[in-house]
Amino acid sequence: MQNDAAIPLAVDLDGTLVQGDTLYELFFACLRRRPLALLLVPLWLLEGKAGLKRRLAEAVDARGLVLLYHAPVLAWLRQQHAAGRRIILATAADRSVADAVAAELGLFESVLATEGGHNLRGRAKADALVARFGLNGFDYAGNDRHDLPVWRVARQAIVVAPEGASIVARTRAEARDVVHIAVAGTSVRAVLKAMRPHQWAKNVLVFVPVVAAHRFTEIPLLVEATAAFIAMGLVASAGYVANDLLDLQADRAHPRKRNRPLASGALAVPHGPLLGAALLAAGLGIAAAVSVALALWVLVYLCLTFAYSLWLKQKVLIDVFVLAGLYTHRILAGAIATLIAPSFWLLSLSMFFFLSLAMLKRYSELIDLARAAAERGVAVKARGYRAEDTETLVSLGAASGFSAVFVLALYIDSPNVRALYQTPEIFWLWCPLLLYWLSRMWVGARRGVIDDDPLVFALRDRISVLVLVLMVLFAALAAVVDLRCLIAGRC
Repeated sequence: MQNDAAIPLAVDLDGTLVQGDTLYELFFACLRRRPLALLLVPLWLLEGKAGLKRRLAEAVDARGLVLLYHAPVLAWLRQQHAAGRRIILATAADRSVADAVAAELGLFESVLATEGGHNLRGRAKADALVARFGLNGFDYAGNDRHDLPVWRVARQAIVVAPEGASIVARTRAEARDVVHIAVAGTSVRAVLKAMRPHQWAKNVLVFVPVVAAHRFTEIPLLVEATAAFIAMGLVASAGYVANDLLDLQADRAHPRKRNRPLASGALAVPHGPLLGAALLAAGLGIAAAVSVALALWVLVYLCLTFAYSLWLKQKVLIDVFVLAGLYTHRILAGAIATLIAPSFWLLSLSMFFFLSLAMLKRYSELIDLARAAAERGVAVKARGYRAEDTETLVSLGAASGFSAVFVLALYIDSPNVRALYQTPEIFWLWCPLLLYWLSRMWVGARRGVIDDDPLVFALRDRISVLVLVLMVLFAALAAVVDLRCLIAGRC
């Protein structure tokens, strides 16, 4: 690549130097802090694209943004700067954003950006650079079709794009001298990781009404429950993508969450809303194919997850009750899909059991943050919780878990069980197994080994899987084996 110190180098920001688009970064940071700002966006758009950028820049201090840079581009710019080349940041981003980036990197002689209602993009950027440096008097680094007018008037076109990107071919057809800087593109693996398919394991709860009613041999019911499983999974994935977009800044500062596709840059931020919308449309479409009621119920789930992401997860205790409710919501989705009414016992058991797991999830996060804070010598505070709240969470979580086991014991002694099982007494073995598993999970959380959602963690844990297998085995034996008949010798 030619290094001519006499020729100034103009560099685009969004998609070229920065991974993604700072407009999206500002928008989601604003939405995280002021959710109601979403209602103002249409009004801001009436002021034009430049007006929207200005409004978002006023709502969020760009100096506090944690931005991701394309490593190959940043390394090359530092080489050019060290060689004494004049580098200009020429971007359609708002002036305040461009100034913040320039101050952070210390590479740019000057900044050209959107300001005063003038959106510096495409032809406008080309005109501004030609007015300053003359026709073919500068080199320009950009990344997409909006940069084509600039490349036409530049001496050299530097195209920042993944290998095989069509923009490279288009630029070579219109510019005299083209250099390609390859950067990582979005992969299928990154898209799948952003969907968090491992979290779909929680949606197995939609099959609980069919299994509890002993109607799992009826194919139509299984088909409907499977459709509900897929619909809930797709909509849940849409919710995870939305949550990751809203939490971009926080996730990039988190020791584990910074590796999520959107936070790490493996999935470009502008692709996030498109992925979320596609997942949502597919999920609602499948749910509507089963019934309108299921589609509405899935939509309620989405609204709850959005409310949780935007506001409720910052509210002490309310957050864990909402999390527990979302688990029970999945069971009710299965009931709506199959038209099997859940029993009082099932709803009572799920309420206490999932509240315990929600407490466990929050407790494990607090323990994890406490250890990280201790290393840095700062106080622990996460989503309104403080270090002294760990004992309270343990007490409430343990009480909820043991209440679930108590409800299970009462259920085993109910007429429902005697009608469904040949030997209900075998079912009593569930109680010590569930007590052991809950106790073990809480001990694991205290030791910092619960690094994910408790149910998802349990599916990776061999002891938890063994406990589940034993519980299924005991339930099957209780259903098909009549011990009284065997003992009496009448079978």
